[in-house]
Amino acid sequence: MNALAATAQLELVIGQAYGGGYFIGITQEDGKLYRNIQAPKAFELRGVIGCYSTDVTGARSYTDSRSNTEAYAAAGSELAQQVAALIIGVHADWGIPARDVQELQYRHLKPTAQDNYCTWRDGDNPSSVPAGYPYTEASPGQTPLTAFQEGGEEAFGANWYVSSTQFSAYFAYFMDFSDGYQYGDSKGDERSVRPVRRELIQ
Repeated sequence: MNALAATAQLELVIGQAYGGGYFIGITQEDGKLYRNIQAPKAFELRGVIGCYSTDVTGARSYTDSRSNTEAYAAAGSELAQQVAALIIGVHADWGIPARDVQELQYRHLKPTAQDNYCTWRDGDNPSSVPAGYPYTEASPGQTPLTAFQEGGEEAFGANWYVSSTQFSAYFAYFMDFSDGYQYGDSKGDERSVRPVRRELIQ
């Protein structure tokens, strides 16, 4: 981690209220660093990302949740349109989490004490700062933050959440928040979404 990234990481702590929601970590893209913030649970949505059999060419980023969401919204996704229209406080730049941003949600705010699903590359995240490596059964563990633990007022459900990163014309990346299993599955399935936004650090 370079000095700038280290300094940026110290500005906020995981789960701290910030920017219309809660800080969940830092990602890097094209040499730039971004703070990522997730919306409060009250703004969690459930629906179908849609566009099944459609190649949404602007929805392939692993880090830019908003641009992916705008691409899906333009292609007719009602769920993406709902998220893109969210205004929380003064912030109107929310998106369905991109794959590597969604991974930060689980890594840092895992709701359950269940062992992680750790086959192949579950948890691999080259976009995070510091870079994330594949899960072990025990790591990451359940978040120590009570509000985000299973049953807490801000906790993720122990169920599947969809990302905005397209896997193919038929599939998107999904994640099981009970155990961290990452998978490409049908864009026609109903799933949960905890919206996110990001801010440029440098």
